Amino acid sequence: MTVLPDDGLSLAAEFPDATHEQWQRLVEGVLRKSGKELSGEAAEDALSTTLEDGLRTRPLYTARDSAPDPGLPGFAPFVRGSRPEGTITSGWDVRQRHTALTEDAVLADLENGGTSLWLVLGEGGIPVSALDRALDGVYLDLAPVVLDAGRDTEQAAEALLRLYAEKGVDAKDVRGSLGGDPLGYEARTGTPLGFTPYAALAARCAEQYPGLRALTVDALPYHEAGGSAAQELGASLATGVAYLRELTEAGLDIEQAAAQLEFRYAATADQFLTIAKLRAARRLWARVAEVCGAPAAGAQAQHVVTSPVMMSRRDPWVNMLRTTVATLAAGVGGADAVTVLPFDHALGLPDAFARRIARNTSSILIEESHLARVIDPAGGSWYVERLTDELAEAAWQYFRSVERDGGQAAGLRSGRIRTDLATTWAERSKRLAKRREPITGVSEFPLLAEKPVERAPAPEPPSGGLPRVRRDEAYEELRARSDAHLAATGARPRIFLATIGSAAEYTARATFAANLFQAGGIEPVTEGRFEDSGATEAVLCSSDAVYAEQAGPAAESLRAAGARHVFLAGRGDHSGIDSYVYAGCDAVDVLSATLDRMGVS
Repeated sequence: MTVLPDDGLSLAAEFPDATHEQWQRLVEGVLRKSGKELSGEAAEDALSTTLEDGLRTRPLYTARDSAPDPGLPGFAPFVRGSRPEGTITSGWDVRQRHTALTEDAVLADLENGGTSLWLVLGEGGIPVSALDRALDGVYLDLAPVVLDAGRDTEQAAEALLRLYAEKGVDAKDVRGSLGGDPLGYEARTGTPLGFTPYAALAARCAEQYPGLRALTVDALPYHEAGGSAAQELGASLATGVAYLRELTEAGLDIEQAAAQLEFRYAATADQFLTIAKLRAARRLWARVAEVCGAPAAGAQAQHVVTSPVMMSRRDPWVNMLRTTVATLAAGVGGADAVTVLPFDHALGLPDAFARRIARNTSSILIEESHLARVIDPAGGSWYVERLTDELAEAAWQYFRSVERDGGQAAGLRSGRIRTDLATTWAERSKRLAKRREPITGVSEFPLLAEKPVERAPAPEPPSGGLPRVRRDEAYEELRARSDAHLAATGARPRIFLATIGSAAEYTARATFAANLFQAGGIEPVTEGRFEDSGATEAVLCSSDAVYAEQAGPAAESLRAAGARHVFLAGRGDHSGIDSYVYAGCDAVDVLSATLDRMGVS
């Protein structure tokens, strides 16, 4: 530890230490000005934010917010990382995903920052028979390969191992994963698969290929079905435990079985929750290994993928920012491998530019931001440590409930997992509809004049099991209706913004209303008279003081001019007003009903 010299200028030495209670009194004063008479813990709770899984983030964390000892990097419970050196030697593994044979795409990735390959084969991906073409020119002793072949895993694994032999790659130099995940496939498709071939592959890897894993515990199906962070973690634990049981029954010891698993999680633009999720995942898996009698085998290998759920189809350029934040969170959270989905992932097959930006996202964070030079940079933060602990507790409880009901396979087949995820997604959908969880470029700041980004269609992924959801889906449906109307009539549905009073009085609510209605593909008209606007409905926009005097007469004037429905931007009870739009209203419901009245199908 570096000791600074005493230069006689100790900062804040003459000021007394501030206390938590003093801070609370300041909070009370602020709340009092807003009409809330709260004190102590109640005042602090008023500034807290409720998350999924019963978690709450508070406005202030101090040394009083204790959490279990996270240990040291590379040692149980592995909260601070699965390896003692973290990622400081070369950064995380930059793993690029490919679902189709695109000319030179694989080599371009590896030659320009990618360090491993994630190949989707078989159903919804590259034909297994084309694996040799996909890997043509790849130095297989240098670039690890991870397969994702669903029900074709055994065939794909044989093809890859045969390719290693043909190219003379020594078995000890083989790296990557064969990607077997029968429960993940069942979650995606609803089709159960027998475990015997996967156990045989795991035994073969354990005996012949020390750097190759046979199985993937993919938590993305649960994330993509709308699950919370705790549900994603709990489902992954239940799946991992199921695989340990199968592998040990097939003859592997617990250390060998654990070494055959790699875990795959989603990283979202909620950076602190992502950081906590990855740290909690390692702690929880370490606990599983401890209970199984092999604490040293609890170092979880983590492959993290930027969330498909957060990717928007409108204004897809914003996805670059979302994936940057998610990748940063994955790196800070200690991910071993990171896949950055291209910004046009939701639109079809990514082009070369999108793949390049995806690669460079990791490269900049590793090489220019030096993010990987610090082990567990979030460690020691009272907020992150507390969030990690609380999330781990919630995930452990969910895992135990799944186990009590018979395990992950039973939960999938009974419909219990589907119901749990659907309930969580329904609650989140309400927040999205009310724009409590904003989507930039979609529910906030949409651009109706945006030129659509078009891509060649991607192969259809396997389906039939858990649904795949997106945050933008409700707004996308509304925008699609507007697009169809534009194609059929040459114009979008319109709404007239009737501003009254001075610019200072109406600008804030006029901006709010314009933003709201554009989220549903409805073009706001702000100039001229209602009669000339081409609109059938109008929104009054001004201050509460102006509304008190002029809202009623203004509404009557609009009706006389032909308005069939008059909104008011704000709250209140005014004559002549049909409905109100305000922060926290159900935007999806308002927009859908408006399009219905306008005859936009």
